[in-house]
Amino acid sequence: MMKQHIRYGFFLLLSITATVVLLMGCGPSADDLASIDYTPIEREDWQISTPTSEGIDSELVAEAFYNASKLDTIYSLLVVKNGKLIGEKYFNKGSIDELDRRASVTKSYTSALTGIALDQGYLKSTTQKMLEFFPDISDQITNPTKWEITIENMLEMKSGYPWEEEHAAAWEAMWSGEYLSHIVTLPLIFEPGTRFKYSNLTAHWLGIIVARATGKDLKTFGEEYLFDPLGVTPGEGWNRDLDGYYIGSGDIIFTARDLARFGQLYLDEGKYNNQQLISAGWVRDSLQTYSVNEFEVTSVGKFRNMGYGYMWWSADVGDHRVNFAWGHGGQLIVLENSLDLVVVTTADPFYGPDSHQNAWSHEKAILETVSKFIYSLLSE
Repeated sequence: MMKQHIRYGFFLLLSITATVVLLMGCGPSADDLASIDYTPIEREDWQISTPTSEGIDSELVAEAFYNASKLDTIYSLLVVKNGKLIGEKYFNKGSIDELDRRASVTKSYTSALTGIALDQGYLKSTTQKMLEFFPDISDQITNPTKWEITIENMLEMKSGYPWEEEHAAAWEAMWSGEYLSHIVTLPLIFEPGTRFKYSNLTAHWLGIIVARATGKDLKTFGEEYLFDPLGVTPGEGWNRDLDGYYIGSGDIIFTARDLARFGQLYLDEGKYNNQQLISAGWVRDSLQTYSVNEFEVTSVGKFRNMGYGYMWWSADVGDHRVNFAWGHGGQLIVLENSLDLVVVTTADPFYGPDSHQNAWSHEKAILETVSKFIYSLLSE
């Protein structure tokens, strides 16, 4: 008799557990989704529409915004479909006019400005050597291999320099504010062009190359050929190094809508308002995948087989490949070409008293939310 009671209790517990798991996996209710207002704010800078009008399931869009609303550090979520803003919501301290540093999303802008410098004839080709642009220090180079580093190597994060978070001297150099001398002093850990290794310093040096080749600082050159034509204005406070060069690896300041405009430009192969701001060939080359699964994060959420192009990330989502600009804390510009879709998030990378310790968990939650949303749309 006792065994029968135990068996009954065991199966009852299994039944209750299964019911709880099932309920937990159901996601937001219809009432939850109905309570989320993600209607875009009407302004002249974007044409707005609705998910239904642009041919996607409004419940999937609502679920993405509902999930985002549960995150502590997200500031904004924007969804652009067919060139129209179909969803926009600001959370926590975020707002439509919020200008903030977009961290390593800056690298994708530096890549764009490199392409424009090539288009305009300021640079000859991506095979030009890095040290051609640093005659003031090139005579100090003792490792002849450094002469082999090309602009293309830098764009692909294959310069051979170490990732700062894995190398004490590079980490110290990154925070020094003076960067030219470290081209000389820092070691190469790989032969140029052979392996991917993320390097903030390499991205900044590329920004200096663009400035030196054009004779204009990165911001002025960007305003002439990219920012002003796009109708966007970088916020004040984009930091410079001690030699006066704008930081090419991080710190650019834009609103979430500005980021969406940049994403749409790449989705439209460099064209905006019938003007070719960046050559279509450069956009296509930038969004290729030149290395896969070589970063310490190879998958997150529904993003799989993460890779790198010309300072743009890429990942598989189901059977599709997406591209994205990615900055610390959850700054994202995600492109899905087959859906003509741009998804943007901005976020607070310094949330809470233990922000450094918890930064990745917050950033990961944003990546998971966005990747799950794109996966759901591709699975319809």
